[in-house]
Amino acid sequence: MAPIQYFWRHPLAEQVREEGREQGRVQAGAEMVVRILEWRGIHPVPDSVLACTDQDQQTAWAKHAVHATDAAELFVEE
Repeated sequence: MAPIQYFWRHPLAEQVREEGREQGRVQAGAEMVVRILEWRGIHPVPDSVLACTDQDQQTAWAKHAVHATDAAELFVEE
């Protein structure tokens, strides 16, 4: 009798799940920057913030968003 291969244990299934988790982390990072700006009453938020997939950049923007008075201040280099 051949061993049963469960799909959720298959390496491809693991890879797909991890890719989904990574996409979720990236999306959550971008959404957090947008939320911070919205909580502070800063509008409009540039589309490039939601399009960004670099988590380090999102972290830098979140730090800037806490003190920014305008959305353009996100993009100022330190």
